[in-house]
Amino acid sequence: MSAAMPAGVYAGAHRVMRPIGAHELATEAAALFAAGFRLALVAAHDDGPLLRVVYLFLAGSPDRRVELKVRVSKENPEVPSLADQSFVASRFEREMADLFGIVPLGHPAPRRLVRHAHWPETWHPMRHDAQAPAPFIDRESYPFVAVNGPGVYEIPVGPVHAGLIEPGHFRFSVVGETILKLTARLWFTHRGIEKLFEGRPSLEAVDLAERISGDTSVAHALAYSLAVEDALGLAVPEPVHRMRALLVELERLYNHATDIGALANDVGLGIANSHAQRIREQLLRLNDTLTGHRLLRDGVRPGGLSLRTLPSTAELRAIADDLSEIADLTLANSVVRDRFAGTAVLADHQARYLGCLGYVARSSGVQVDARIDHPTVELPIKPSFAQSGDVLARYLARRDEFAASVDLACHLIDGSDGTLSFAKPPVDTTSVRDRLAPFRSGVGIVEGWRGTIVHRVELDPDNRITRTKIVDPSWFNWPALPVAIADTIVPDFPLANKSFNLSYAGNDL
Repeated sequence: MSAAMPAGVYAGAHRVMRPIGAHELATEAAALFAAGFRLALVAAHDDGPLLRVVYLFLAGSPDRRVELKVRVSKENPEVPSLADQSFVASRFEREMADLFGIVPLGHPAPRRLVRHAHWPETWHPMRHDAQAPAPFIDRESYPFVAVNGPGVYEIPVGPVHAGLIEPGHFRFSVVGETILKLTARLWFTHRGIEKLFEGRPSLEAVDLAERISGDTSVAHALAYSLAVEDALGLAVPEPVHRMRALLVELERLYNHATDIGALANDVGLGIANSHAQRIREQLLRLNDTLTGHRLLRDGVRPGGLSLRTLPSTAELRAIADDLSEIADLTLANSVVRDRFAGTAVLADHQARYLGCLGYVARSSGVQVDARIDHPTVELPIKPSFAQSGDVLARYLARRDEFAASVDLACHLIDGSDGTLSFAKPPVDTTSVRDRLAPFRSGVGIVEGWRGTIVHRVELDPDNRITRTKIVDPSWFNWPALPVAIADTIVPDFPLANKSFNLSYAGNDL
């Protein structure tokens, strides 16, 4: 397989785009899985007379990207299912069936995923010919698998929760205090984000990307910007990539500090949480000085970068020492360590099977990090790996990643050449209209604080978005929570849930 390198892809990335017949899909996918690729994204497209499905496979070290493209008839929208090869594929296929009406032939469990039961049966909102929906049906039916037996009872939780947590419904099958089975139902916050991108100027839609999942504003903005730059052939200088990487690490810091405190709070050590939230506030105020926004918005955009100043390395190292002391005092508490150790274990083979990403995967021994596998610039990354896969491992991952991120941030600051602002000139659409394909595509890959984020965009000749496909790491990690929670006691569910800290908004889109 070979293909020309698009100008926008950073050095080292090798991208191949292959149209294939539906009958070739299973064989081609099997070959890629055998070669060490993972399925990162499945994007359906409405091209008017036909539908099209793009399967994006990724592999790292070196950075490799393969897209398989399958045309589908609108009269008979079917593709062979890859569910027997990949659990991840089975979920992408169910999403595609809900939103585009493309049927995955041979899928073992083709039940709804995104669309709740009250959605009209034949309404597929991502199709261009989708009209306003018929009145939603006044009924709810969800096929929970009941667990029967002596002493088994159910505990329903949500979708409305106390506090500020987003909506999700959890049904526990329990004996005594031991959880036998957990079923999680999501997509109560489905906002049609991908549909909202359609028709927007590609260089001006980063504000929407920043709001996909609020605590991951920088990483989603960067993934979107990289995808647009890839599609337009825009190259940005290495110093810009380095300052963008700095912002991603600062986003990692305040989120990990938050979780380090919240995990301690879930086992009653409120004093540790108070100090961790003090550090979080310190970091949020630091963020505000850099971009004018506490969540670091407005710093990254397609073809550009805008910073007001750089943080002090002395201040960052002092914050790192402060947080390290909090973590040490937390783990020195025997009650805390006892509650963390051995709780909600996700084994390495389970994490691999489910396709987990980020600190969830690394805490179970799976070595995956987009900063290493799909780099935009060479960086001294020091990922943290563990084997135990329990709450303790996920706590330690955050602690160690916080320290490593401070080291990396200081490295980037010390090596800065003073580049705080960079803006590419507007793209001349008249010059590209005749020499480029009607629809240009680009892919952006970023290691956000939860894990790898992937954006894929397609643009028309006027550089407006025709399709954006977004995959947040929570899409991959949500199925791991019910697996890890089996045989855990009910009082430990909040602790286990926080140790994963998955995004509802990032998953539901």
